[in-house]
Amino acid sequence: MITPTKGIAPDRALLAVGAQILQQIDGPTSVSQAWYKLRSWRLENSHHAPISFGWFTLSLDVLYAMGLIEARDGLLVTRRVDASEANS
Repeated sequence: MITPTKGIAPDRALLAVGAQILQQIDGPTSVSQAWYKLRSWRLENSHHAPISFGWFTLSLDVLYAMGLIEARDGLLVTRRVDASEANS
């Protein structure tokens, strides 16, 4: 589910969808804006495998668990983590 498996195509794995979401977040973004941008991006880039809103939210959960996004004032923002901070 998080990574591709025999039943989960690479473009539907939660990590892949999460990466696609991160590409669309260019500043503070609402969840609905991120969902719209992801669906538009997937259509423009020939990713025809359907992604449900539930799958989208699971991808957000994975990104949050990895420390890559957070919610501030009701908006999604990306977190930039310096590698030197991770080793402290």
